[in-house]
Amino acid sequence: MPREEFPREPTSHPGHRLPHDATASTAPPASGRPQTGALSSGRPRIIALDVLRGFTLCEILFANIQLIANHGTAVVTQPMGDWDPWLGLPIFSLLFGIGFTLLLDSAADRVSRPWLVLLRRLVALLAIGLVHMVLWPGEILTKYAVVGVLMLLPSSWLPRWAVAGLAAVLVPVALFGGGGPLLIAGLFLLGSALVRYGVIERIERSTRGPLLLGLVFAAGAASALWVHAQVETGADPMQPSFPSSLADLLIAGVVVCALLVLLRTPLRPVLRVVFAPLGRMALTNYLTATLLVLAASRILGLPVGQSLQVAFVTAGAILAAQWLLSALWLRRYRQGPLEWLWRWATWARRPPFSRVGT
Repeated sequence: MPREEFPREPTSHPGHRLPHDATASTAPPASGRPQTGALSSGRPRIIALDVLRGFTLCEILFANIQLIANHGTAVVTQPMGDWDPWLGLPIFSLLFGIGFTLLLDSAADRVSRPWLVLLRRLVALLAIGLVHMVLWPGEILTKYAVVGVLMLLPSSWLPRWAVAGLAAVLVPVALFGGGGPLLIAGLFLLGSALVRYGVIERIERSTRGPLLLGLVFAAGAASALWVHAQVETGADPMQPSFPSSLADLLIAGVVVCALLVLLRTPLRPVLRVVFAPLGRMALTNYLTATLLVLAASRILGLPVGQSLQVAFVTAGAILAAQWLLSALWLRRYRQGPLEWLWRWATWARRPPFSRVGT
């Protein structure tokens, strides 16, 4: 499954409600309010979202590296044999919906037409995706932009219960159809609903919740895989069935819950060091990974598209280089270079680049 896009720096207070929610706050923003998507940011980031984004970015590169090298577009095939690379779509679609709503929340306190800020953001994403498509037809940014304009942006005028209800309808309907843009839309809305119901506000505070939910997801995935095994005989192996699609989605949920639980353990510093730099510069890393894969296969002549072992080693080398560059870059700059340009397009004003005091 192609790789996915990434929500930008969700630094606003995730518990704040959008104006159309029943629990909306009417108090004016205090000085020092978080600056999600604004020109500066004064509140700590949500580390769990950075870690999730960085982890999934790694999985996505391993899943798609041979497709990129071969200039291929796989939607339902598994390019690495029995290992299923579908985790990236659900996780990053969910994160995109979360980031979109956090940014809309911030924009509502700063401009009279917050929808225009988000529209500019999606149009800029579409332009980036169209350029990226020249290098790799399987890229997903264009779909994210189109689905965002058609579904996510209009949903910002709906009450949160309607957004959650639409997500609950779209996701299972999309699974029956094998995924596609409808699933992206459903997961976008699910991410938005999680913000508007305050779930993201508590994402760093609970261990029991993610643990119990992860166990439920694991039981559901095991059941779905068992059902899929019973009906697999005679089915088209290139067409995903509802049980297999459901199992993929639930496994993605298990991965998310497992990472959230691990972030509540002494492993938190390790996960933060390993994955957060990649996640904070995910758009830059996503796009430059394509360039690096093409350079490895076409300039260096490595058989990335033919040898799974070479593909794995190349992906690992690319991620290691990107991690080092991201960690060094973020010591001096607020965000990655493409993230900075995307923010400029979003707010139609030049944001600060270097960190204060550097």
